[in-house]
Amino acid sequence: MRRLIRDLRRRWRCLNRRWSHHGVHFVYGLGYVHPVSGVPIDPGRAERLLSFLSQEGLIDRDELIDPRAASIRNLLRVHTPDYLDALQHTETLLRILGVSVDDDSAQRVVAMQRLMTGGSLQASRLARRGHGVVVNLGGGLHHAHRDSGMGFCVFNDIAVAIARLRDHGFGGPILIVDLDMHDGNGTRTIFAHDPSVHTYSIHNEHWGETDVTASTSIALGGDVEDELLLGTLLKTLPPVVESVEPAMVFYVAGTDAAADDSLGNWSLSAEGMLSRDQFVFTLFRRRPKPIPMVVLLGGGYGERSWRYSARFLSWVLRGRAIEPPLTEELTLSRFRKITGTLDPASLTSDPGDFSWRLTEDDLVGIVPGQPRKTRFLGYFSPHGVELVLERYGVLNRLRLLGFEHPTIDLDLEDGIGETLRIWARPDRKDLVVELRLDRSRRAVAGFEVLSVEWLLLQNPRAEFGPFRRPLPGQKHPGLGLLKEIFGFEVMLCEMLSLDGVFFVPSSYHVAAQSRRVVYFLEPRDEALFEALQDLLGDSPLAEASTAVAEGRVRDAEGEIFKWEGLPMVLPVSEALKQRVSGPTYRAEVRVAAETFRFELDSAKERR
Repeated sequence: MRRLIRDLRRRWRCLNRRWSHHGVHFVYGLGYVHPVSGVPIDPGRAERLLSFLSQEGLIDRDELIDPRAASIRNLLRVHTPDYLDALQHTETLLRILGVSVDDDSAQRVVAMQRLMTGGSLQASRLARRGHGVVVNLGGGLHHAHRDSGMGFCVFNDIAVAIARLRDHGFGGPILIVDLDMHDGNGTRTIFAHDPSVHTYSIHNEHWGETDVTASTSIALGGDVEDELLLGTLLKTLPPVVESVEPAMVFYVAGTDAAADDSLGNWSLSAEGMLSRDQFVFTLFRRRPKPIPMVVLLGGGYGERSWRYSARFLSWVLRGRAIEPPLTEELTLSRFRKITGTLDPASLTSDPGDFSWRLTEDDLVGIVPGQPRKTRFLGYFSPHGVELVLERYGVLNRLRLLGFEHPTIDLDLEDGIGETLRIWARPDRKDLVVELRLDRSRRAVAGFEVLSVEWLLLQNPRAEFGPFRRPLPGQKHPGLGLLKEIFGFEVMLCEMLSLDGVFFVPSSYHVAAQSRRVVYFLEPRDEALFEALQDLLGDSPLAEASTAVAEGRVRDAEGEIFKWEGLPMVLPVSEALKQRVSGPTYRAEVRVAAETFRFELDSAKERR
C-alpha cells in the first residue's frame, strides 16, 4: 500500500508538472557515460541528476529525448577536415585530455562527445521550435577550437549547434552566457568575426585573445566568492541582454566555480551557485516574451558537482530548490530500489534452477566428511553474486573502463573471510577488484557486522597523470568505484540483517575517502582524525596522505605522528547508528578533541 501511495504521488507530481507549462525538456543518452582514468570528470554526473529528479517525481525517464551522434557533415560546419582526421590518433586525445589513453578508450571519448554534440543540436532545434527551455545533460564543450581541442573538449558542441541553426534559416541574434569558471576561449575564437553571436563569459583568467567582434570577457582571478561573482553578473549581464536582444540563449551552467570543485580555484557556496543560476534563468524566461534557452552542464569536477545542477533544475521544475542527498545516499537509494526488484530465489540458486531441490552441495556438512562452504556469506550462490553486481551497475562500470568481459571468482575457503575477485578477462589476467569479507560478532561488541578484511580497487591498464597522483601504497590508479562498493556492502548488510560494515583503514587517505558515511568506532579516534583534518583538510588528498606517511605531521609534544589502525564502521542498523553518531558519542568526541594538536613539519616540507 505504501509503495502504491508513493507511486500515485509521483505520478501526480509528473502530471502536475506537465500541466504547469514549464516547457522544460531534457536530452540525454546512455552513451554520455564513459569514465576515463586520470580525468577528474564524474562519469555518473548526468545519471545522478536523473536519479534525483526522477525520485522527486520531477521527470520521467520515458520523457527523455534521446540524442543522435552529430554527423560528420555537421561537425564540418565548424571543425576542419584535418582536425577531424587527427582524432583517429591517440596523440591527439593525449593533448586534449592531458592523460594517455589507448586506442579503444580514445575512440570511445570521441564517440561520447559526438553524442553530446548531437544532444546540443537536438536541444537547439527543440528550443527554436517550442520557444522553451531544453537541458542537454552534457555538452558545454567550450574549449574546442576549429582546428584543435583542449581542456577535455574534443568538439565545440555550442558552435556546431549554432552553425546548423544558421544553415537552416535561423538568423536571429544569439547570446552565449558562459559561467563555467574556465574561459570559453574556443567558442569566442570560433565566432570572433561573427557579430550575430555574442559570447559572454565570466571566468578566472583569459585563455586567449579577447578582442573580438562581439564578446564580453571578464576575468576575476582566483578565490572568487559569492559577492564578487553575483555583483559582477548583476552589473554586466543585463546591459548585454538589452544590447544584443537575443532570439536564443545558450547557457553554460558549469559547476566548477563551487568551493569544493577538485579543479576550480573559486569559492562559491551552494547558495551562491543557485543564486547565479536563478538570476540567469529569470533574466531570460520571466519576461513578457520568454527567450528560447538551451542549458548545458559545462565543467564540474568531482563526485559532488551534480548536486549544484540538481538544486538549479529542481527549482526550474518545481519552483523551489530541493536539497539533494549526498552522493553516497543517492547511491544507496538507487541500490535499495534495485534490491526491491530482486527475487531472493535468484540470489541463492543457480541459473534456471528455482525449484529448491536439494543438491549435492546443499548436503555438504550434513553427510559425514569435511564441511565445505557453497554460499558466499552463507547466502549467495555464485550466480546470485554476479546478478547483484550486474544489477547494481558495478560490472557495467568496469566495461565502460575497457574491461569488456569482467570475470568473477569466489574463494570461500580463504581462511580469513571469504574473497570476491573480479578479473578483467576470463583467463584471470589483470585483477581489478579484490574484496575479502567476514561476518563477525567480535569486531563490534553487541553487534553482528560485515567485516572488510581487505579491499583492492585498481586499474592495472591505467597510468598516473597530472590529475591523479599516486596515493601512498598505490601501484595503479583506482577504478572510481568506492561509492558503489560501499553501496554493495550496505546492501549485503540489509539483505543479511547485519548491523553495519566494519573495517580498519590502512592509511589516512582510506579513512578520508570514507568520511561522509563512515565513523570511527571510538570517540577518541574520531577526535584525533578531526584534528588531522583541521591541519590537512585543505590539501589535495594525495599530498595530505603523503605528509602523514612520510612522518611530516607532529603532535603537540613534537613527536612524529604514526598512522595506526583506527577501526571504522558504516552503520546500517539504527542501534549502531546511535552508537557511533548519537549525542553521547558526540559529547565524548568534544571532550577528547581537547587532547589533540598537530602541526606540519615545514622543514621537511621544504626539502
